[in-house]
Amino acid sequence: MARYLDVHPKDPQPRLIRQAADLVREGGLIAYPTDSCFALGCRLGDPDGKERITRIRQLDDKHHFTLVCHDFAQLGQLVQLDNWVFRAVKAATPGSYTFILPATAEVPRRLLHPKKRTVGVRIVDHPVACALLIELGEPLLSSTLLLPGEDEPLTDGWQIKDALDHQIDAVLDSGECGLEPTTVVDFSGGFADVVRVGAGNPAPFQ
Repeated sequence: MARYLDVHPKDPQPRLIRQAADLVREGGLIAYPTDSCFALGCRLGDPDGKERITRIRQLDDKHHFTLVCHDFAQLGQLVQLDNWVFRAVKAATPGSYTFILPATAEVPRRLLHPKKRTVGVRIVDHPVACALLIELGEPLLSSTLLLPGEDEPLTDGWQIKDALDHQIDAVLDSGECGLEPTTVVDFSGGFADVVRVGAGNPAPFQ
């Protein structure tokens, strides 16, 4: 059964954040809030975690997983950034954007798009997610908590626990955090291509 952690939305309790981080370090899969909506997250180097997310969401091999970062220093180690891309991404972060970019050698090959060798990255802007990332000390491999056949992500912590009780290890609940996933901007073609309009304003990239 999944552990339920009732976390304060603006001042998350360090004890609960440590519990969640420890679960992730031990190979756990968690549901956690972001500045766009709930996400599933596991340790970057955990191959089983990716497969668990894939099964829950019924994803194909073309899905871009997202590496959720605490700051630009982490993000810069994971993807290749030309000067103009650096400026565009820097100006929009932290925030509700996911950027698709060529990955560096720091990213395991199994996490990359099979043909493009790209990966999604974002810098989250939510107190609970930020606290978790600081405690963890590394990015999270993540995907929006959107279940197969559903039009909107799950937003209620107890609903998430009921739906995924035997498929995940913990739910960090800090109240509803939104229904819209991130706006996705693909830079891999040498220009900014808004491939999904979501919570982030797409105007700076159009």
